[in-house]
Amino acid sequence: MKNTKKFAATAMAAALVLPGTAAFASGGGDEMKHEDGAKNVTVKTKAADLRATLDQLLSEHFVLAVMDMKKQYDGSKDAKYYEAALKQNALDMTPAIASVYGEEGAKQFEKIFVDHNKYTTDLVKAVKADDQDGINASKAETEEFVQDLSSFLDTATEGKLPKAAAEEVLRAHEADVYKTFQQYAAGDYEGSYNTFREGYSRMYDISKALSVAITTQMPEKFDNTKADTKAADLRSTLNSLAAEHVALANISMTAGVDQAKDYDAANWAEDMHTADFKAAMKSVYGQAGADQFEQVWTKNHIEAQANLVTAAINDDKKLMGDAQEMLKMFSNDFGAFLGAATEENLPTKAAQEAVSGHETYIQDTFMQYTEGDYKGSVDTFRESYAYMYGVGANLGDAIVKQSPEKFMDGTPGSMPNTGNGGMSDNNTAATTGAIALFGLAL
Repeated sequence: MKNTKKFAATAMAAALVLPGTAAFASGGGDEMKHEDGAKNVTVKTKAADLRATLDQLLSEHFVLAVMDMKKQYDGSKDAKYYEAALKQNALDMTPAIASVYGEEGAKQFEKIFVDHNKYTTDLVKAVKADDQDGINASKAETEEFVQDLSSFLDTATEGKLPKAAAEEVLRAHEADVYKTFQQYAAGDYEGSYNTFREGYSRMYDISKALSVAITTQMPEKFDNTKADTKAADLRSTLNSLAAEHVALANISMTAGVDQAKDYDAANWAEDMHTADFKAAMKSVYGQAGADQFEQVWTKNHIEAQANLVTAAINDDKKLMGDAQEMLKMFSNDFGAFLGAATEENLPTKAAQEAVSGHETYIQDTFMQYTEGDYKGSVDTFRESYAYMYGVGANLGDAIVKQSPEKFMDGTPGSMPNTGNGGMSDNNTAATTGAIALFGLAL
């Protein structure tokens, strides 16, 4: 069995590498230039780092805003901790802005962003009271935020991110937050999770636009590197997939132990997340590869997390232990596959430790919640969310080192539609292959 797994992993790694090599194997001089260019391809540049930081902070803002509103609406015991986390997320953006625009610019940004989080509380109260005037007032405050922040971004980037463009994306973001919450309050849980996923994906479009504007404005500050290279796109895509999994796992597991009305819809959202991976599998490795991914990902991972929920509800220590063993097995298998698939550009041992760390975070977040340590649970969730951005950077780095020619800008390629937001709109075939590798590894 071990030899079979090793062969399958090596074959998948070869499948990732070999198609690209044929495409560039012509012309001696061109080939040498290509090889020289390939050596410089990396996911770890100052511009890509900026984009990843904005990916994390902006997407986490969306996740926390939605969770804060839902928790407040339900009167959950951990509501105040999500409200505090949302505020802290805004404060965490200050150093990133200060590093680019100085302390004065950072303080101006902070005031705009922190103040706008208060509107979520006003909106929740208005919806609960069926107060249409209050809802309209909250919407007006939100529009004021859109105007203020879009003006700030236009001025700060010296027009590299124009006010009209910033207005458009910010207004769409606020609409995502409102619609997700409104559908939840109305009992349309599946609709709410679908909107949540669309809104989550949009945050990565925003971070890309902002990071491109900043790096275009002051290229020397970022060593003349770009935020929209294929390698940076790869890193951002891996960030998005990994962090969304953490968010949905936390939401689903806590909803399950509370036996909440949206538990089935939360599981449905996780299924849709799995389907996005599976679609990428099929586009590269066919139906057999897609089916193999789904089985591994679901059996030893998603089902194991569901078993943790059932065990906690029933105080079933045996089932709890069995589920934890399944997750250990998943961590070992996943790490071993990553090592083989990337030809040890991501060492097996390091990969296994990284996956094990992720699974520990997931379990700790859940167990703290079940034990009533709500502040600890929210804090651990935020750590877990941030942790995945290290996964995106290191796995992306390994994939690019293994197949640099696939991530050279200017190479041909197009990405098939995977059915989820920004992922289906403007990434490349190289990113598709990377998603497929990542998904098959999982």
